[in-house]
Amino acid sequence: MVVNSINTTNKMSRLSTVYGVFALSLALLFSSGQSIAQDSTAAAGATAAAPAAGGGDAEKGKAIFANNCAQCHAVTDEVIVGPGLKGIRERAPSIEWLHKWIRNSSSLIASGDAYANQVYNKFNKVQMSSYPNLTDADIDGILAYVDEASKPVVASVVATGDQGGATVAQGGAVASGPSELFTFVLVGLLVVMLLVLGVLLIIVTILSKAVTPVAVSGDGTQLAAPFSQRLKDGLSSTFNNSTLRSVVIWLFLLVATKESIDGLFSIGIQQGYAPKQPIAYSHKLHAGQYKIDCNYCHVGVNKGKSATIPAANVCMNCHGVIKKESPEIQKIYAAIEENRPIEWVRVHNLPDLAYFNHAQHVNVGNVQCTTCHGEIEKMEVVEQRSSLTMGWCIDCHRKTEVNAKDNAYYDKLVALHGKESKEPLKVANIGGLECSKCHY
Repeated sequence: MVVNSINTTNKMSRLSTVYGVFALSLALLFSSGQSIAQDSTAAAGATAAAPAAGGGDAEKGKAIFANNCAQCHAVTDEVIVGPGLKGIRERAPSIEWLHKWIRNSSSLIASGDAYANQVYNKFNKVQMSSYPNLTDADIDGILAYVDEASKPVVASVVATGDQGGATVAQGGAVASGPSELFTFVLVGLLVVMLLVLGVLLIIVTILSKAVTPVAVSGDGTQLAAPFSQRLKDGLSSTFNNSTLRSVVIWLFLLVATKESIDGLFSIGIQQGYAPKQPIAYSHKLHAGQYKIDCNYCHVGVNKGKSATIPAANVCMNCHGVIKKESPEIQKIYAAIEENRPIEWVRVHNLPDLAYFNHAQHVNVGNVQCTTCHGEIEKMEVVEQRSSLTMGWCIDCHRKTEVNAKDNAYYDKLVALHGKESKEPLKVANIGGLECSKCHY
């Protein structure tokens, strides 16, 4: 009996040691990942601190390029309206020629310059805007930014002490620390490990009872009961344990109840919905990179209930010239030629029982698009970022202050509210929580 108990104890001790070593290994892996990430970040910082080649201020040039050049030119070989600018220093006759061309291309073309006329004719005689206010330093900054942005990504080795190195990519693509997914998986593994350890301990306990003789003769000699009987008795005593049974039942009921309530509350909520559209339109490109104002396409946002979806002729204002050969743009041409609408899939869709007016919120309330739609300028594919539930809207009405400045309509309301409260006038104070505001 004592020997069996000692053997069982040794087995459990070895099992605990194995799991302890496993947990320690995971912890060391996690901490080493952080160390490498820190080293990589430091190296990236050192790289960023290096001066740009070409003699210009690349950071300043980037800002000028984004504001003046990005609508028609790419820093790569891609042709948008004008030529891609990769390798522009090598293609142009001289830096001085580039200065003249950027400041006043029309004058250079009219002077009969051979290369200027070659570029003008090659790109459909589209006249480039003149920028006489740009200094030589400004133009050199643009060229330095183009050179920097068009450089190929190269790999370098970051030292990590005496243990060697870790390869990272420079030029913006550097190794990062452990991601949220990695942390989540690590925690999940630890939880599963603990659960498995608990189950194994229960199994070891049952088996230890099963292999332990329980019968004793009159003279004190232990009589071994059948193994099957001892195993059955061990399992039976475990499952008949009222405390264990109660814990399992309550745990099951709590999980089932929570999942049921969460399921009921999620009915009709489409948060995260991002359907595939008939044309791969990128808000990240148009609203983010090219800074096209939302009102340019969604013309109804300041005037009526709906923001409206732009008609095909709005797209043609630019794409009658820009990237006409693109397969996605050709879909717009086909819709126009066939006189049929583009069947966009609606993303944000409130139920019919709720009334919402864009003009009231945007034009009067000065609510920004990102408040409800999220950072739309960063979305390659539009998705519903907010829940758009009644609770979400009411919470906004409770927190949002009324923009009453220079608006005589609110003067009396502000005066009456000031007599009763020192808090700013909020939407909730002017009927923003009344049912009939949204349901009638």
